[in-house]
Amino acid sequence: MSTNTLSKKAETRLIDFFNNTIDRKDMAKVLRQVNYILALVVIKEEGATDLEDNFYWLNELAEVLNPYLDKE
Repeated sequence: MSTNTLSKKAETRLIDFFNNTIDRKDMAKVLRQVNYILALVVIKEEGATDLEDNFYWLNELAEVLNPYLDKE
């Protein structure tokens, strides 16, 4: 896991993106949908070996944007 921090410019651009381009909950939904489709394709193709890490990190980003799997 990386512990790099975002630059102020990157942080500002992300804030602007989620304030003016797409709602964070909508983005989380899109990430989950894409992640699911990618997993299905790879299962059919059985070709990508590093999908597990990609699947994990996309889900983590979706959870940051809109916690869905957290117990409340």
